[in-house]
Amino acid sequence: MKQKFKLTILILSLLSLKSSERNEKKKSLNVLWLVAEDLSPYYLSAYGDYRAPTPNLDRLASEGVVYNNNFSVSGVCSPSRATLATGLYPNSFGAHNMRTLSQQPAAKELGIIDYQVVPPPEIKMVSEIMRENGYYTTNNAKEDYQFFKSELAWDESSIYAHWRNRPNKEKPFFSVFNFNVTHESKMWNFKKNLFDENKFPPNRSIKKVNSKNKETDVPLLVSNDIEIDIPPYLPQNEIGKNAMRRMYTNIIRMDKGVGIILDQLEEDGLMDKTIIVWYSDHGGPLPRQKRLLYDSGLKVPLIIRFPDGNRAGEKDDQLTSFVDFPPTLLSMAGIKPPSFMQGQAFEGIYKSDNPREFIHGHADRFDESIDMIRAVRNKRFKYLKNFYPEKPYYLPLAYREKMDLMQELLRMRDSGELDNYQSLWFRENKEDEELFDIENDPHELNNIANNPLYSEILSKLRDECSRWMEAINDKGFINEVDLISQFYPNGKAQLTAVPDIKINNGKVFVSCETPGAQIGYRYASKKAPYIGWNKYDGPLDNKVNDTIEIITHRLGFKYAITTIYNGVKIKTTYPLNSHDKRRISISK
Repeated sequence: MKQKFKLTILILSLLSLKSSERNEKKKSLNVLWLVAEDLSPYYLSAYGDYRAPTPNLDRLASEGVVYNNNFSVSGVCSPSRATLATGLYPNSFGAHNMRTLSQQPAAKELGIIDYQVVPPPEIKMVSEIMRENGYYTTNNAKEDYQFFKSELAWDESSIYAHWRNRPNKEKPFFSVFNFNVTHESKMWNFKKNLFDENKFPPNRSIKKVNSKNKETDVPLLVSNDIEIDIPPYLPQNEIGKNAMRRMYTNIIRMDKGVGIILDQLEEDGLMDKTIIVWYSDHGGPLPRQKRLLYDSGLKVPLIIRFPDGNRAGEKDDQLTSFVDFPPTLLSMAGIKPPSFMQGQAFEGIYKSDNPREFIHGHADRFDESIDMIRAVRNKRFKYLKNFYPEKPYYLPLAYREKMDLMQELLRMRDSGELDNYQSLWFRENKEDEELFDIENDPHELNNIANNPLYSEILSKLRDECSRWMEAINDKGFINEVDLISQFYPNGKAQLTAVPDIKINNGKVFVSCETPGAQIGYRYASKKAPYIGWNKYDGPLDNKVNDTIEIITHRLGFKYAITTIYNGVKIKTTYPLNSHDKRRISISK
């Protein structure tokens, strides 16, 4: 009997151990997104260019997977971030025009006001989905989604946001850090960061310092003696070389920031509990790169480091798109991607069984310049459909013309000094269709659309472009002023409905009639300026002598905050957003 009892105990202990091991394996991994700006893969040692020392990226590449065929959906940031936030193509829900929330004066002259894109009601930001599934989510700090962020998307979104701020250190996190030092603007604005670059992110007690530093404060970190390969469509002179040196310098500075975050991850003992994803928000910062649909504008680097040396040193040639990032993030976290997402997971437990055959891209309005181009690419060929062939390839942009290199291109154009390759961008009219053999023409300088040898691939990519545009209900055909009127009836942003609140037996019940509205709450006694809203998923305790704030928010709508004190509804307000405040400040 004793032996039988001991055997039973042993079996139960082993089963308990097995169960514990299974639970340990099921523990959610952290996910870290490290995001550079305006950076093509061509200038990185992980992709074969060793002019800029990037030891931290090299480490990630040696310990992780380098993806060779990763693409943004647009050659510019705001539409790209709309996709990264939602898993939708920007042109499928009206987020395709560059920058909706802060118009340039020239755009306002066209009748284009500041506006939020209004996604369909079922759409949620992917960070909100992660948060609903138990993740602590932080963003440091760029938002720029073409709509104001969901108020339930992040536990914290600020320059101070960090996984280290989570109240429970066992709680898994999804954290995003943005490095803007490689941004296009850093090609002419050489000011240092407002905070010490060695202390990233800054401590909350540290105040910003308004820097008046000149170029000499951020010296070039690339030797003047180093041989520079300038793309053939740019000036092959000292101005061109200096622009390339500045770009390499910014890459070196960005890599340093990546190293600081990796060091922090190691200090916390989290390197092998975290999936690290490093990428750029779109292609390069130079003229004929950013904003365009050539590979120099769409193709972006991607490195993923998995824990425990899994797949270390691999090269992955599958086609991946930004529209795939949200479902892949969820898949790696063990969360099934929702059906509204238009991409497919390329890693994780919900990885698609059907690798991509094509990637797709769009270009529409940039600041004051209106155009419409669509792109389809397989691993070898790129197809472009120009919907305004009567317009020139080069469209003036005041912002871009701050760059010395752009000014030099315009000078050379006006003085007749451009060679055949440099002149291509300044043609007065576009061709209806363009086709490029990227394998043999990586800079996309020779249009082969009219070559009968390529008629079959031309037809295939043309049909795929039409299929994709129809499948996503491409909004590019809608005049932007008319599109705004759909989002802003009567010229005003739509309001999320005031919540319906019922208080019974010490419990607070909340609902909202606005389709797609999310409900959050916080108690005044536990309120902190950097802690986000809690998601409402059931009745709340009505605490005596405490204030409850209820927020109702649908993406693209203005949110409402309702205050309850001691069981009595006090008021509902629609707080001013940052653009409202800016307009008021300007008017004063």
